[in-house]
Amino acid sequence: MIKILVTGAEGQLGQCLQKISGADPSLHFDFRDRNTLDITDQEAVQEAFRTGLFDYCINTAAYTHVDEAEHNPEAAFKVNACGARYLALACEQLGVTLIHISTDYVFDGEKAGGYSPEDAPNPINEYGKSKLKGEKYIQTALQRYFIIRTSWLYSEFGHNFVKTMLRLRSEREPIRVVNDQWGSPTYAGDVANFLFEIIATAKKNYGIYHFCNGGKASWHEFAMAIFRHLGSSVSVLSVDSNSLPKAARRPQNSLLITSGTKAAFNIRIPTWEESLTEQLYNIVRKTSMT
Repeated sequence: MIKILVTGAEGQLGQCLQKISGADPSLHFDFRDRNTLDITDQEAVQEAFRTGLFDYCINTAAYTHVDEAEHNPEAAFKVNACGARYLALACEQLGVTLIHISTDYVFDGEKAGGYSPEDAPNPINEYGKSKLKGEKYIQTALQRYFIIRTSWLYSEFGHNFVKTMLRLRSEREPIRVVNDQWGSPTYAGDVANFLFEIIATAKKNYGIYHFCNGGKASWHEFAMAIFRHLGSSVSVLSVDSNSLPKAARRPQNSLLITSGTKAAFNIRIPTWEESLTEQLYNIVRKTSMT
């Protein structure tokens, strides 16, 4: 039996992993939220690894409050950098493979095309800087790791753009959404399935990989697609980022290239529109029940 520790179990990706965790009886999962394992507590991390005898650790724990990180970078670095380092050190000590989730925000968004794993990171906000620091800690401390960068996650769980749009359609019109930030909306369940694939195939081609749904959209195009699929006639205004100022700068273009991932793992990744079409009504149903 393969034993897997999952941190950040209360988050979107953690809950998507829980949803499919029973699919393979040869995999045994130990799901930990921040109350049952604080990854910023090095002693707690070491104790969890000593007693768990894990084969893999999937780290989905993260400080994701992008704007708050500008005012309180220490909190972001504590989780995203120091927490990642403590996990990496424990993995190295006990021979555990670390699968760490990172972000498109490690890039500055100035590139005309998509970003490959070989492109040099250059984050423009504190959140991105903290995530990049975590990546570097892992690369320094550990050999057996997969760093998976993803983007624009949404699901039926937690807080995300799709659920925000569903809420706003009943609260106010018009809804103003930026049209000058581009990326790949990604269903967190697709990421969860990919992480299962890494473990099930026992791949050892360690390194940095990009995983996001195929295609490219602006936030405005994403919002329009959500309401189009629902058949909702909601007024959505297309505005530039300067019209909706935020504390943290966002990359203008954070499209991630996934060709290397598809080749390395021999997988097909759905387009963002395919996954949105398939999952949207599940999200609507789940949202209406909460």
